[in-house]
Amino acid sequence: MNGLLAAPRAWIETFGEIAGFCGQVLGQVFGGRVFRFFGEALRQAGILILSSTLVICGLVFIIGLQCGIEGAYFTRGTGTPTYAGVFAAWCDLRELVPYAFGYMMAAKVGTGIVAELGSMRISDEIDALEVMGINSMTFLCATRLLASWMVLPFVYIASVRSGFFASYLAVVVQIHEVSAGGYSLIFWMFQNPPDLLFSAIKAMAMATVIVLVGCYYGYNARGGPVGVGTATAKSMVLNIVAVHLIGMLGTQIFWGANPRAPIGG
Repeated sequence: MNGLLAAPRAWIETFGEIAGFCGQVLGQVFGGRVFRFFGEALRQAGILILSSTLVICGLVFIIGLQCGIEGAYFTRGTGTPTYAGVFAAWCDLRELVPYAFGYMMAAKVGTGIVAELGSMRISDEIDALEVMGINSMTFLCATRLLASWMVLPFVYIASVRSGFFASYLAVVVQIHEVSAGGYSLIFWMFQNPPDLLFSAIKAMAMATVIVLVGCYYGYNARGGPVGVGTATAKSMVLNIVAVHLIGMLGTQIFWGANPRAPIGG
């Protein structure tokens, strides 16, 4: 019986440690202490822009192509080919772009943070910061969270535009059954500013969790290079689960009671 309870108890303790660590990092940001190292936050923001923007937008472009192609062929024999724009307007913005954004954040940014901080931990660089009187949690973790908040909203807007453009190419240019005017008419009928806001909230919630989880596993890595690799894998698993949970809850909260679908007059 004790063996059966050991695993759940260990997971609960781990989640408690992660929650406590995340609370400390958030406190460093909201308390303003992170601005002592604002230059480091700007440096991390620049790295994030250079290393992640093209990768995230590229994946979203591919997902937008897929959404446009599936929407166009689905409506091809129904007599309403212009309604392929509905799939781009809804599927891209509400679901596919946030999930693609979360996947790439988990796979690239989250694992990169674990590998970077983990290598610093096992090489005693984090301990050296503490010896010099620098709060390592603020300098290494809070600055990365602040950098993500400064950069990722703009990266997400760019990825949304990339997905919309890809769907337009698939529906109008590749399939040829929908005119540019007809596609645009239906597409903009199903667009509204709250959807963009809610979609961005979902994406930024995913990004915040991914960065915090990456910081936790990297900052607390143990066991040499093998331990860093294990921590990277654990962070990836947890972040993928978190992406799906946030996406599901966000959809229910924002659109579950009122999908705001202008269908049938």
